[in-house]
Amino acid sequence: MSRENGSWSPSESTFGKAKQVLDATASSGDLYRNGLGMIASENIVSPMVQKIVASDLHGRYAEGLPGRRYYQGCDDFDTIESLGIDLAKSVFNAPFANIQSTSGTVSNIAALKALAKPGDKITAVSTADGGHISHARMGAVGLRDLDLSTYPWDEERMEPDIDGACALIRELEPKVSLIGQSVFLFPTPLREIADAAHEVGSTVMYDGAHVLGLIAGGVFQDPLREGADVMTGSSHKTFPGPQGGFLLSSSEDEKMHKRLNNAIFPGVCSSYHLHHVAGKVVALAEFEEYGQAYAQDIVKNAQSFAQALAAEGFDVLAESRNYTASHQVLTRHGGTDSGAGAKAADSLEKAGIITNMNMLPGDTKALSPSGLRLGVQELTRVGMGTNEMQEVAALYARVLLHNENPSAVKKDVQTLKSDFQIIRYCFNESQVSGYPL
Repeated sequence: MSRENGSWSPSESTFGKAKQVLDATASSGDLYRNGLGMIASENIVSPMVQKIVASDLHGRYAEGLPGRRYYQGCDDFDTIESLGIDLAKSVFNAPFANIQSTSGTVSNIAALKALAKPGDKITAVSTADGGHISHARMGAVGLRDLDLSTYPWDEERMEPDIDGACALIRELEPKVSLIGQSVFLFPTPLREIADAAHEVGSTVMYDGAHVLGLIAGGVFQDPLREGADVMTGSSHKTFPGPQGGFLLSSSEDEKMHKRLNNAIFPGVCSSYHLHHVAGKVVALAEFEEYGQAYAQDIVKNAQSFAQALAAEGFDVLAESRNYTASHQVLTRHGGTDSGAGAKAADSLEKAGIITNMNMLPGDTKALSPSGLRLGVQELTRVGMGTNEMQEVAALYARVLLHNENPSAVKKDVQTLKSDFQIIRYCFNESQVSGYPL
């Protein structure tokens, strides 16, 4: 570092490291701008949310709740968060909402902190059957030192075996009966499970991370009316906001509200990324206006894509149920633990199609699974419809079934994507201009 004209100038080597970050960031943007982003846990944010997330709020603190802060300078953020709480209650039809969580997993840790003590029993979906890692001993359940038992699984229907799940709950009388998955094709028959849980005094927790936008859009299921006492979720999957989480409850009990709020702060969050919270609030406002249409189009596209893949000759799971009722499609590419899913994902990336390998029922090795988990929410967000889903399925077939050179297919991927560069289901850029943040 040297000092020139009264200011410090970085050395070539240190600036070079920062430039590598700029170059890699730009390259990542190009990858998704010119390719097909089909990872089921991702989405893109609107121009207004982008602007909010890049604002001065990124470096500020506001511990506590609106009107009860541990820092000065929070009056404006109190306005933002109060508006967001009201919007979340409206969008999710929930008596209680906390929008501070920094992720879906953090929401899960907070909910488990509020609902159970170390050593308490919990039931959940196994990760081998599509449960999220936070529902396992390796994740939030283990962090809270809970005694985990997993539901029997109905592979054909891709959901918990309802009779078996209810019997397990009645036998164990768990403190928390957790429902929800990372692989989430269909609504869970929640009423039956909730009835069994409430019969033995168990609290029902629903992890809606993947399907939260579909729930809010009224096209999946309505957990808070079907027996869930608490619902957690992510703000950046089918709900198209910045990365973060939600914590919601059907309870009218002020004591429960206090437990949930305290579980977030001081439980699992100190400062909670105010720029992302403000971005969530804008995303909630956009969802209130456009969310129902977006959710409907996501499900239409997922079903169309699954049908097109099957017609191309792919092994698409849950054929007997028309493949999917969510944003996700599951495909099998080889035998159990064969690693065929990993190979397929790598070949598709070379063609500009970004997916993720995923364990399917029977797989035991997370890094060499047999399947892919595919999501259409990002393609829907940029305006693709059912016709484009047929084209995308044909591109998959060219790479994985007909063994075309991925580089040749990539040119057609880029041509297709070039017509879909505008983010939709949101306020437009002209409405954002004029606000220097």
